[in-house]
Amino acid sequence: MSSIMNYIVDEDLINKDPNGFLLDLNDWSDEIARDIANEEGITLSDEHWQVVNFLRQHYIKYGSSPNVRLLVKVLAKEFGDEVGNKKHLYNLFPHGPSRQGCRIAGLPLPNDCVDWPG
Repeated sequence: MSSIMNYIVDEDLINKDPNGFLLDLNDWSDEIARDIANEEGITLSDEHWQVVNFLRQHYIKYGSSPNVRLLVKVLAKEFGDEVGNKKHLYNLFPHGPSRQGCRIAGLPLPNDCVDWPG
C-alpha cells in the first residue's frame, strides 16, 4: 500500500504526502481547502479564510510558510491584535496554526514549525 494519500476531485487525482500536505501546490483550490478542513474537524469561517489567504499570499511573496511567531506578528500588524494573537489562532486551528493552517492552505509545513505534530 502506498504511503501517499489522494483526493479525487472532478476526475482529477490530487496527491498528498503521508502527513496530508499537498505534493503539488497548484492542486490547491477552495474546494480542496474545505475538504482538508473537514478532515481536520474545522468548518472554515471568514476568519479561517483570512488566515488561509494570508498564508498563501505570504508563501507566494517569500517562498516559505511562516512559523507561528511570524504569523502572529504579521497578522497583528495587518489585521490588529484581535486576529493576530496566538490564543485566537489556536482557537481557529486547535492543532496549530502552522500545521493546520498551512495544510488547509495547500502549503508545505514551515521547517521550524513548533506546533508539529499536533
